Amino acid sequence: METTAETLANGTKVYISRAHRFGTDAMLLSGFARPRREETAVDLCSGCGIVALRWHDLGHRGPCRAVEVDPEGTGLLRRAVAKDPALAHIAPECADLNDLRGDGLAHLVAANPPYFTGGFVSPKAARATARHEGGCTLEQVAAAAAALLRDGGRFALCHRADQFARVCAVLSAAHLEPKRAAFAKQEAGGTPWLVLVEAQKNRRPGLRFEPDVLMADEGGRPSAQLQKIYREGM
Repeated sequence: METTAETLANGTKVYISRAHRFGTDAMLLSGFARPRREETAVDLCSGCGIVALRWHDLGHRGPCRAVEVDPEGTGLLRRAVAKDPALAHIAPECADLNDLRGDGLAHLVAANPPYFTGGFVSPKAARATARHEGGCTLEQVAAAAAALLRDGGRFALCHRADQFARVCAVLSAAHLEPKRAAFAKQEAGGTPWLVLVEAQKNRRPGLRFEPDVLMADEGGRPSAQLQKIYREGM
């Protein structure tokens, strides 16, 4: 497996392969909802471990499980953890989230789940698993998060903006009440392409919309807002 390393803003290395990379959605998710320094966290659908590693890069030092069903993705994170003793608080875990036993201890769970339910499915197994719901539906992700979270704990995910209503319905059905949401747009006035949602376990309804995240400024360059999120989170 050919791998390369990318370095995050504060020096944390992320190992990637052709099958396991990370994109803007994972960077936005890890900045949108972050655990406090010593909180217990879980990164579901972890891939190469980008969310867990980004949390570390932004200051998290509490226990963090990073759960990924593909052994190659877990292997990439294990390599990062093995090379940097400061990452010892991150526990790579190769497992199907449907098999996880909920312990009700986590303060924060995050997931960058598969977005698609139909259409073309890649013949490459890793890409198909990452992009299409199969054995990892939105309902299954929500159920796993609810089981892992303590009462009042937070669950954050990113998804296609046009699926916002479904996301809220699924979360509420799992007793994860949507509390914060933000839409990502290419530019001001554009159509949102991504939604970020944070919910709380067993809390009353009440949703607050955060300012839109704009990818580009008027000149088409990466916006100052996006650059700040990449450096510091939201």
